[in-house]
Amino acid sequence: MRWLAVLAVLFAAPALAQSPQRINGTITAASPDRLEIRTDDGPVAVALPANIRITAVADRKLDSIKPGEFIASAAMRGRDGKLHAQEVRVFPEALRGIGEGHRPMGQPEQTMTNATVDGVADAPNGRALHVRYPGGDQTIEVGPDVRVVDVLLGDRSLLAPGAAVSIRATRSGEVLTATSIQAEKNGVKPLP
Repeated sequence: MRWLAVLAVLFAAPALAQSPQRINGTITAASPDRLEIRTDDGPVAVALPANIRITAVADRKLDSIKPGEFIASAAMRGRDGKLHAQEVRVFPEALRGIGEGHRPMGQPEQTMTNATVDGVADAPNGRALHVRYPGGDQTIEVGPDVRVVDVLLGDRSLLAPGAAVSIRATRSGEVLTATSIQAEKNGVKPLP
């Protein structure tokens, strides 16, 4: 029995080592290979690989979304069976196809859809975006209070002390390494 426990730990270790994490906070110090972040839970250090993808966002109006644009939307399935957007991100052409598809997220009935807008229509409370991705399609209702942003390509100049950031990172032992960063630009904060 004891060897089963050892095997379970050995096989679980690689998965735990690479478990993704989200870090939201404010940069307190930056160097070419490391960021120090102040979070609500305390300070965090994050290693920066040379090829880190950095983006920012700019607020956008819901009624400006057009067919052909590539978007990502976190949504909750309501009691009416429809997907109701929690946020909508419109990607630049350079990021078309990133994470494409439809999948569950962390909460029950929560999904993430990365897809191309196929049609836009009025809905009882906002707009309905019909989107397509390889192997499927969805309709996502977007209320007028849902934050809609353009995702902008950024660079390391955005990683300055005082800037708000939302970082995706993996942990290996005691080291957190960023896999992507969304940073504040022109006073517009990143999505959490």
